[in-house]
Amino acid sequence: MDGRVLITSGDARTCLAAVRSLGRNGIDVRVADEERMPLAGFSRYCRGVVRYPSPRSDPERFFGFLSNHLREERYEVVLPVEQDMFYLFSKHRDELERLTKIPVAKFSAFQAAYDKALTFKAADRLGIPAPTTYFVESRAEVEELARRIPFPVVIKPRMGSGSRAVGYAANTTELLRLWQEVHRAQPRPLIQERIPSGGETVGVSVLFNSRSELRACFVHRRIREFPLSGGPSTLRESVSRPEIAEVAVRFLRELGWSGVAMVEFKVDPRDGVAKLIEVNPKFWGSLNLAIASGVDFPALLYRTAIDGDVTPVLEYRLGIRSRFFAGDLLHFVANPHRWRMEPPFFRFHEPGTFGDIWDTSDRLPGLAFPLLLLWRGWRPRAVRHVLRRSKVERGISQQIERDADPSVQATHVIAATPRPRSASGGVDS
Repeated sequence: MDGRVLITSGDARTCLAAVRSLGRNGIDVRVADEERMPLAGFSRYCRGVVRYPSPRSDPERFFGFLSNHLREERYEVVLPVEQDMFYLFSKHRDELERLTKIPVAKFSAFQAAYDKALTFKAADRLGIPAPTTYFVESRAEVEELARRIPFPVVIKPRMGSGSRAVGYAANTTELLRLWQEVHRAQPRPLIQERIPSGGETVGVSVLFNSRSELRACFVHRRIREFPLSGGPSTLRESVSRPEIAEVAVRFLRELGWSGVAMVEFKVDPRDGVAKLIEVNPKFWGSLNLAIASGVDFPALLYRTAIDGDVTPVLEYRLGIRSRFFAGDLLHFVANPHRWRMEPPFFRFHEPGTFGDIWDTSDRLPGLAFPLLLLWRGWRPRAVRHVLRRSKVERGISQQIERDADPSVQATHVIAATPRPRSASGGVDS
């Protein structure tokens, strides 16, 4: 395998995973980012760094820069990484594909995954299990809704992924306040029932070709996350959940999906049903776990862009784990049961466990990461924010424990490490 690839969002750990994947497959990889020294730029597999204008503050200038750069430099493929990049690349796919190959979903499909209102309406139409969701347009509608819905509820912005700007309300007063706060940042957020603690959270990662045919599938479960109330995973494990994978595949196929995505489900302990939480229409934070388990999504996506198709990859090793150490440290600080966690936080050399950033064959990014954190984030205000968040998270965790059924095992406590083995993803292509 050879070629030349440009990967955006070079400061993201998902970009680092993709750079290592493609570099190990003999591809000339260039990293692009708005930072001068992005994390992935320190990898031995990075052949150069391109700095672009901020796509968030000035998307038109960014798009103009990218178009000019692609005219001046030859790339077989350009891969976006973060969600804002996938949005821009999908929106301008036809224009960009005159210059190079851009393996992203068509914009109509992307919007259905990006806008949570469209996502949950599509899920309802297709009979995909999901939390009860309320679509409101104004504070008056929220006030009326609050009189008749059960609590607790979640307030979710329509755009974005993970825990950013998500609020949790236990009563009418909190609902009105939090909805208004989220509404100011992102208009018309959703109100959704909160699934109780106790059920596992499962992510189904997929690759479809341009004909919406499944070409790769991988499933993982969360072991730990931060924030504790719901956020990016900090420790996760490869598993086989064919019945959940089939639902994810059917949903994305109905959207006419192409390229990569990750669909997240939470098992409702009240009925044992896995319910759709969100769709990440992009590379996901636990990408390195899929690669370590045997499903090399970046290389497969590259090959799909070049050749139009790949041989399906539906089997992978089970029981493999990956860990984002910095996030797991925050989880440890915030978790009131930190000394009873399984696996223990201080078990650093567990067989079958890989780091999101640290890699013994590519050490420099792991050494540079804490220095980059200090350089960009070590400010008194940032430190106070983390400490404050950890204190809040401890309170949330204790409330979750009180609300949960004592007979249901907490999501952050798991059994001992299973022996890695092979399994099928459990879905047909």
